[in-house]
Amino acid sequence: MKTGMLEFDLPDALIAQHPAARRRDARLMTVDRGVGAIGHRRFAEFPSLLRAGDLLVLNDTRVIRGRLRSKRPTGGAVEIFLLSQSVDAASDQRVETWLALARPSKRLQAGDAFDVGEGVTATLLAAEGDGRWTVRLTAPGPVEPARERAGEIPLPPYIRRSPGDANLSEDATRYQTVFARRPGSVAAPTAGLHFDPELLDEVRRLGVSIAYVTLSVGYGTFSPIRTESVEDYDIHAERYRLPEETAEAVASARARGGRVVAVGTTSVRTLETCAADGGLVCPGEGETRIFLYPGRPFRVVDAMLTNFHLPKSSLLALVMAFGGIDLVRSAYAEAVAGRYRFFSYGDAMFLS
Repeated sequence: MKTGMLEFDLPDALIAQHPAARRRDARLMTVDRGVGAIGHRRFAEFPSLLRAGDLLVLNDTRVIRGRLRSKRPTGGAVEIFLLSQSVDAASDQRVETWLALARPSKRLQAGDAFDVGEGVTATLLAAEGDGRWTVRLTAPGPVEPARERAGEIPLPPYIRRSPGDANLSEDATRYQTVFARRPGSVAAPTAGLHFDPELLDEVRRLGVSIAYVTLSVGYGTFSPIRTESVEDYDIHAERYRLPEETAEAVASARARGGRVVAVGTTSVRTLETCAADGGLVCPGEGETRIFLYPGRPFRVVDAMLTNFHLPKSSLLALVMAFGGIDLVRSAYAEAVAGRYRFFSYGDAMFLS
């Protein structure tokens, strides 16, 4: 598959800069793969698209407050964007080691140390290329709670907010799912952002079960596919966890004839990473590089809720793998024509 098939024209005005007034107020496009039909609803209607006996699988990862700000001795601004945490040899809670983006990288050098607030000091240990640094965080007490107090929610690069934007307080709540539990992501599993507690209760009342996986979303999720052929792309790795109770929930759904409905490409990747025979999954945790593109089979997922994704992204390739290239391209063209809102704070699509 040529990567050009993942391109589409998107006006900047359709890139959502703020969430809808309420989580459930997003629009919802429906895509019926069986007949190739495209429909238009509101997300509040999503429970009506589920069936008694279905299993809804959610990603319970939590976005860390990983954007840290400081000043150089000259007064210039410094930003440290935490990407992934290393496992420190020592079990000292007062020290953490991270791979991070540091800006302005060309003006920084190994040994530079910055006060990022709440008693946390960030020391640059080694340049890793492409603006990435190994960074050591230290604090008088445990680093993690101090880091969370000092840091900001790391919004995606296409959401353009200044540090003084009054809406940053909104992001601290709205760029997390209401079921976020396990910290580790630098970006939200955005399909899950549309659910509020009342809507989840409605899903349960309809006889739909809910189970959880964890996939820690990495910064690579924003990287475009730069190879000429999609199949040649070396996809980023992400940490996942699928607990025993979720494997049992999948088996129960299969036994009663229900569908496995994955919320977000992150849940899809986790389920398909753990796929076993007969549409079942094996519990486990580790690092996945699974890349689902057109031609790759889906062994577990029967239906998928997702947002509208970046052109030339591995996420769009996954959606095309599930829904079909031509049908998904038609759906995206209709979304642009209908002025749907795109990306993290945008609208949703349900493929069944």
